Amino acid sequence: MRIQIRCVALVATLLSVITVNADEEGFSPLFNRKDLSGWVPVNVAPNTFTAQDGMIVSTGKPTGVMRTAKQYENFILELEWRHMQPKGNAGVFVWSHPLTAQGTPFAKSIEVQVLDGHETANYTSHGDVFSIHGARMKPDRPHPAGAERCLPSEKRSKPSPEWNHYRVECRDGVLKLAVNGKVVSGGSECRPRKGYICLESEGSECHFRNLKIKELPSSNPPADEVQPEIDGFRSLYTGLDLANWVNDSGHVGHWQPQDWVLNYDGKSEAKGAGPADAGHLWTDKEFGDFELICDWKWTGKPKPSKRPVIQPNGDEGPEEEEFSDAGDSGIYLRGNDKSQINMWCRPIGSGEIRGYRFDKSMPSEVRTGCIPKKKADKPIGQWNRFHITLKGDRTTVVLNGETVIDNVQLPGIPARGRIALQHHGDPIQFASILIRELK
Repeated sequence: MRIQIRCVALVATLLSVITVNADEEGFSPLFNRKDLSGWVPVNVAPNTFTAQDGMIVSTGKPTGVMRTAKQYENFILELEWRHMQPKGNAGVFVWSHPLTAQGTPFAKSIEVQVLDGHETANYTSHGDVFSIHGARMKPDRPHPAGAERCLPSEKRSKPSPEWNHYRVECRDGVLKLAVNGKVVSGGSECRPRKGYICLESEGSECHFRNLKIKELPSSNPPADEVQPEIDGFRSLYTGLDLANWVNDSGHVGHWQPQDWVLNYDGKSEAKGAGPADAGHLWTDKEFGDFELICDWKWTGKPKPSKRPVIQPNGDEGPEEEEFSDAGDSGIYLRGNDKSQINMWCRPIGSGEIRGYRFDKSMPSEVRTGCIPKKKADKPIGQWNRFHITLKGDRTTVVLNGETVIDNVQLPGIPARGRIALQHHGDPIQFASILIRELK
């Protein structure tokens, strides 16, 4: 009898192993349980996501994302998650853009919600799936408010601090989410349908474990349904402090980290190395050739202003023009005021390189090349995005997707230098300050 019982137990054990192996066939770990190899922080602090005790631990601070180093198209993703405090918020993004969307801490993607203890008519904590920041999706069921968001068919998530299991199946732009063993939500006609996978940090501690992925055959999506592959950017702003910047005591209380936004009240008391440096926020490192992405918006109350008209040749006046003025700031390239990329409200538009445009000793093609080709600024109070490329003595400035300065030469610009966010006495906010050094 004992032999028979032992045989039955052995057979059961073998069947269990066979079942597990069958379930695991074709899956690869997406997290090695030791470190974050294969993952890239996008706009978070170095310690926002860490590997601890076989888990990925998110502090939730600042708000932002970490993405895979690799893109995925068709796949099955499995993972477990738990919130460590009630009402916690996080997420898993699929088919994500590699960088944040303009004026947000998140990326264009389809979000699989990881939420605890929130229930309304328009969102739940049981596996909502929805499009964000320019992605598109047709929800499996119409949303009560008409949003591109699928609410789950039933409530299956366990409350904090219990573990939950997600199985996310993505095929040809169709997404299905199983929560703790049952499919409850999804969407079709998802665009894009190839991109990165992200883990989201959003305010509270969240743990992830047993992340694994099974890649499925490609259906060769067209280029406009694939996210770009962009590597090498890192964030100059941690969202928590002024690490990476020269934190002069005079900046305290003025250059203020506020989660994913860096707020400046325009009143820094920092003296700097000289009068031209006073109040500016300088990087602690010098840079040569680079690409810089920086979001910014005015926070002050607009007021009427009048300034001389900038002429096509770079001169000013004699006529004046009126405009609504909310402030003046800029980004210094390689350590000097002359190569400042202007942020302002004048009708000529932001992106102007005033130090070279104003210098009458410069060749005419330099002076005129430093005048924006068009005004591409968003209305006052909305987020703008600069994408600045500096290589050698040539710079290009793209503002809100429009090239306003096109490969202009800046004679005499230093080969290396620090970057600064300019103090000009006006309140302004910055976000998504991302840099990629060029060789």
